[in-house]
Amino acid sequence: MLYFPKWKIYLIWAVCVLGILFTLPNFFPSADLERVPKWLPHQQVNLGLDLRGGSHLLLQVDLGAVLHERLDDLVESVRKDLQKDRIGYVGLGIANHSVKVKIREPNQFQTALSTLQGLSTPLTGGFFGGSGQRDLLVAGGPDNTITMTLTDQAIEQKAQSALQQSIEIVRRRVDETGVNEPEIQREGDDRIVVELPGIHDPDRVKRLIGKTAKLTFQMVDLSPGLQPGQVPPGDELLPSSDEKGADGKPVQYLVRRRVEVSGDNLKDAQAEFDSRNGQAIVNFRFDSIGAKRFGDVTRENVGKPFAIVLDSKVISAPVIREPILGGSGQISGNFTPQSANDLAVLLRAGALPAPLKIIEERTVGPDLGADSIHSGLEACIVGFVLVVAYMFLAYGFFGAFANIALIFNLFLVMAALSVLQATLTLPGIAGILLTIGMAVDANVLINERIREESKLGKSPLAAMDAGFARAFGTILDANLTTLIKMGILYAFGSGTVKGFAVTISIGIITSMFTAILLTRMLMVFWLRRRRPAALPI
Repeated sequence: MLYFPKWKIYLIWAVCVLGILFTLPNFFPSADLERVPKWLPHQQVNLGLDLRGGSHLLLQVDLGAVLHERLDDLVESVRKDLQKDRIGYVGLGIANHSVKVKIREPNQFQTALSTLQGLSTPLTGGFFGGSGQRDLLVAGGPDNTITMTLTDQAIEQKAQSALQQSIEIVRRRVDETGVNEPEIQREGDDRIVVELPGIHDPDRVKRLIGKTAKLTFQMVDLSPGLQPGQVPPGDELLPSSDEKGADGKPVQYLVRRRVEVSGDNLKDAQAEFDSRNGQAIVNFRFDSIGAKRFGDVTRENVGKPFAIVLDSKVISAPVIREPILGGSGQISGNFTPQSANDLAVLLRAGALPAPLKIIEERTVGPDLGADSIHSGLEACIVGFVLVVAYMFLAYGFFGAFANIALIFNLFLVMAALSVLQATLTLPGIAGILLTIGMAVDANVLINERIREESKLGKSPLAAMDAGFARAFGTILDANLTTLIKMGILYAFGSGTVKGFAVTISIGIITSMFTAILLTRMLMVFWLRRRRPAALPI
């Protein structure tokens, strides 16, 4: 236990030196890091919302809108398939989680039932994937009525998928704004927590997050014989986003429900200025699939208006002058440079599968964060001084070795947090304070064991060897049980609770290194150099 080969000595000192080097950047303001030599580490511990200040948002995903959109798509699919097979129908509509339709001719009922059963598909992916479950139950009823009902498994899968997709898109949108180290995570069945450190005016971020940003390209219906206010099947009446009529109300456009090209096929979007009039515009590019669809639609509809729809509002409805085959286009309107840039950000990030509602909002000022940092540092300093004093008074010279190990332990904890780019919060500071006390627990066990062995009359070398050997099992068991508890906290906790668990876990691992290896090495060096007749403990 007391033999140290040279490679182990070099390794221990290398780890200690690296701990100091990776901690040093935290003593410099972020603006001064450029002056630090490039060969030195530059990573700093990120400060959380409660220390740095910023905004906290709790969002709720409107899962009902997701299911309604799925049912709307199903209605369009039913209409399209029945018209394709020349099957007459009436009463096509939505009721609860079902779509119902009545077939006019009894002799076409079985053909219609067989056709609509083809709309039911097996569930793929997730927990239900490959289990034989299907997304629709298609059943015939009295009076030639066919009912298509979403299964419970399909509803659950759709809701889970919408929530995960919303989290990813919110993360993309926040990243586009340049916020450093945002915290975005799920809470419950339909909520998302968004923490934005350093953001004290969250209005723009809220606008970006809250917009669904569903972009579609749909044909304007100019069919002859339509009466004002009449909305035929397969059409919808959408308001303009900025055009006003003589009565001051938004101009209404009658557009076909069928989406010709979706914003899902966008590859890029950038805010620019029109070279002809200097107005802010958004240029976009489709991927290969979107470019082909866009080219086909514009080729087949030359001379007809083409509505560009964003979140159920018509941005513009230009007339197609010629086929657009390059896979790129332009969105113009009454944009300011800021609004054009925001729209480009939304289009690049993708559309939300469902609207988001802000149900809670909190803003933490930088002064409060500074006070929290000051209080946390005071608590750590007081705790450190008390622990150091106790160890020195209780164990004398050997307590000094434990205190040296404690100092290196703090360096290693901060270095690990810096390398991991972890976010430090108030509970994290509490974890560091708790680590200061826990780090010397192992030294207390070792010193007490050595003291007991010395009282039995053993030589200094034998007492030290036996003390380390017998204390090791107890130290390992105690730290493993604590690590298991921290693992449970991390798995089932959220936000700051996870930060506390990470800080404690890192502190336990580094304290094992400093107490068992570093302290033992220092004691062995002293013992070999002085060769005392009795241990000063």
